[in-house]
Amino acid sequence: MSRPLLFLDVDGPLNPWAAQPERRPEGYTTIRVALHPGRPLRVWLNPSHGPALLSLDYDLCWATTWMDAANRWIAPVVGLPELPYVDFGAGLFALRPDGVHWKTEAIVAYAEGRPFAWVDDEQSPADEEYVSAHHPGPALLHQVSPRLGLREDDFAALADFAAEARR
Repeated sequence: MSRPLLFLDVDGPLNPWAAQPERRPEGYTTIRVALHPGRPLRVWLNPSHGPALLSLDYDLCWATTWMDAANRWIAPVVGLPELPYVDFGAGLFALRPDGVHWKTEAIVAYAEGRPFAWVDDEQSPADEEYVSAHHPGPALLHQVSPRLGLREDDFAALADFAAEARR
């Protein structure tokens, strides 16, 4: 049986963008990213997150607006190899009348029935309902506070789900 997928968002889980703006969280490093012309984006990243994610029993995949840029800017800082990514294409930021997050449909399609966990800071009950109705395998939508980023309890919840999904 194949390992479950772990879909990773950057802003929120890996980059606690809503933390106090004048104080970098302990254990984090700061990078400045010029994705677009103008003022560079400040990104806080914790180098211990990569090894912790790699130690989980998942196949990792980016599920972020950064898409492939996460491999260039984020992965080296947190200690991850190049990862596949969900290509959101033209669906990026498209509002849905049913309240389902614009990433959800693409993530479910990418999973192709495989068990998955999705770590993000923007999920809602509408996403849970959509996944339940459209995904035949086990799924965990794990919301992370954008003030705190991934913490020990988040890693524990992910490890528990991976163990249960493989049974």
